[in-house]
Amino acid sequence: MMHERGRNYNTSAFSDPAWPFLRPDNPAMGEQTERTTLYADTTPRNSLPDISQAIANEHQQLTQSHEYKAGWSFFLVLAGVVTTIGLSLPVGYNIGVVNTPAEILKTFCNESFVSRYNLPLDEAWLNILWSSVVSAFIVGGCTGSILGSVLADKLGRKNASIATSCLFLAGAVLFLLCRAANSVEMLVLGRLLVGLAGGLTTSIVPMYLTELSPPSLTGAMGVACPMGVNVGVLVGQVMGLNFLLGGVEDWPYLLSVYAVLVIICLPLLYILPESPKYLYIVKKNEIAAMKQLSRLRGVSSSILSEDVETMREERRAAEAAATSGERAWSMARLAADTRLRLPLLLVCSTQAGQQTSGINAVFYYSQTIFMQAGLSVMSAQYATIGCGFINVCTAALMPYLLPRKGRRPLLLGSALCATLCLATLAAAMNAIELVSWMPYVCTVAVLLYVLVYGFGLGPIPYFIASEMFEVGPRPAAMAWGSLANWGGNFLVGLCFPTMRHLIGAYSFLIFSIITGALFLFVRKYFPETRGSTPAQVTERCSQGLRSRPLLRTNMPVV
Repeated sequence: MMHERGRNYNTSAFSDPAWPFLRPDNPAMGEQTERTTLYADTTPRNSLPDISQAIANEHQQLTQSHEYKAGWSFFLVLAGVVTTIGLSLPVGYNIGVVNTPAEILKTFCNESFVSRYNLPLDEAWLNILWSSVVSAFIVGGCTGSILGSVLADKLGRKNASIATSCLFLAGAVLFLLCRAANSVEMLVLGRLLVGLAGGLTTSIVPMYLTELSPPSLTGAMGVACPMGVNVGVLVGQVMGLNFLLGGVEDWPYLLSVYAVLVIICLPLLYILPESPKYLYIVKKNEIAAMKQLSRLRGVSSSILSEDVETMREERRAAEAAATSGERAWSMARLAADTRLRLPLLLVCSTQAGQQTSGINAVFYYSQTIFMQAGLSVMSAQYATIGCGFINVCTAALMPYLLPRKGRRPLLLGSALCATLCLATLAAAMNAIELVSWMPYVCTVAVLLYVLVYGFGLGPIPYFIASEMFEVGPRPAAMAWGSLANWGGNFLVGLCFPTMRHLIGAYSFLIFSIITGALFLFVRKYFPETRGSTPAQVTERCSQGLRSRPLLRTNMPVV
């Protein structure tokens, strides 16, 4: 009889609070062991070691579960490296690469129209055509931002990233062949495709990485995407130098060389784990989610109690919403939800503010500023590359700073200092012909602006939606944020040439005012997300503009 009871033990019950007498740390277990010993002669010898081993294994799992703390793992690091090099870096590369060969590409466009249509273009029409080439990238980015939430839920985070890589490769092929085909249309279509891929990247990749990360590492993984973009801009500037791929005949290779990194990283994307949160909450596939979570963390899923409980809480919230008859989270539904309106405003304002702070205009004008400071054309180009290098270095420091300083202080400090630097730059540029040392003030203002931008305004807006929204509305929130970012980029690109023509250096004063307004809004409403779950952030912001999220309460202002 004792043998039958031993064989039919359910060892999972040892961890069940309803069966305390079976727990290995219960004194009653000692008495049970003594009674078993007394009757050892009538019991098969292999049953007692089996029971003891089961108890020991269960005890060990409980202890490990209590002591285990998720950190860096092989697949987590691999996911960060592969998506940064193979997806984020090409986005930045395509942003920064067209400035250097602009005149060469304009000549190609004009010659193509003459040879194919016998239609020479005057300067006005050539500028319109060139604007189409440049803005096709931004139009694609806006479109990709909108499609990002749909693809992330339909295909999954990993498969959507693979599809994005294919778009990058298609764009590179068009760039490589457009001169041989003498086709401006292929050039425009290539820019549209890489822009579409860029919008998908900024919408999907930060969400994918933060969903893979344990809570303590979401900030570090969240800055991987903006760091890749910054590195890509710098690489694009460097590759445009004359002794590399900046020659008159090299521009097809200059535009398409990023494809080498995409080709290297694409096979590695296939071996990455899918987001366990996506599988558990969106697809409701618990077995696959546990398998991917265990593979991601590099430990047995039985000791990942904290991760599992977090997913269960988010799934219960999603199921409760579904039970109440609420429809799936679309961008329209998210915008109409009053409880999520303030987090959405914060995400969109920081994403748009990142671009309307004038970072691209500063980079565009930096070479002129450096030349006015007395540098040669080549030296000014190297100084502009130095600005990009500063941007990359600050982004590299963010994984160290974010867990220690938090999101709110870094974002506030960055916005305030950027406001002051832009105002100083506007004043100094207006007096650049009046005072001999004013060009040096302009140079210092540019360098300081790029430095402080990289400590907050640059990286934080990219991933903050992943920390403010739960898994259900997260893709739609990321899509809204990415759309605001690309929309801000388009607005600056459209307005800055006219502003510079009409008001000159006072354009930077406009950027300063916008960044100052962002600082005031963030100071009043932006909660610290470090150490808080998305549900807690939502609760603190649930009263919209009447919320006081800094008080960590949900009390409306009367």
